[in-house]
Amino acid sequence: MKAMHILLALALSISGTAMAADNHDAKPMHGGIVSQAKDIHYELVTSAAKLQLYVRDHGKPADVSGMTAKITLLTGSEKQDVELLPVDGKLEASGSFKLAAGTKAVAVVSKGGKSVASVRFALK
Repeated sequence: MKAMHILLALALSISGTAMAADNHDAKPMHGGIVSQAKDIHYELVTSAAKLQLYVRDHGKPADVSGMTAKITLLTGSEKQDVELLPVDGKLEASGSFKLAAGTKAVAVVSKGGKSVASVRFALK
């Protein structure tokens, strides 16, 4: 019976470590907002002149060559669609973006013309 308690405690400590490692991956690495879809972490970094989407697979930067993303920004009753393209290891667009606290963003990420994920963000 004592061996069973030891095994249970060991199993719980291992699963807790695995969950902590997964939560570590979800922290923003570029000052943005992180969301997850299909075990991939997406970090949206916004400014009035630039949108950047960083993609991480199990904590490591994903290869974004061949990827695009269409982001729809919803600020109050205004809607803006933006196309992001690969730039230096991330997806990016430059322009003039209307952003405010509460702005919602939906990114549809594609690779090779096929949608791979739909990711939602809420700006703070």
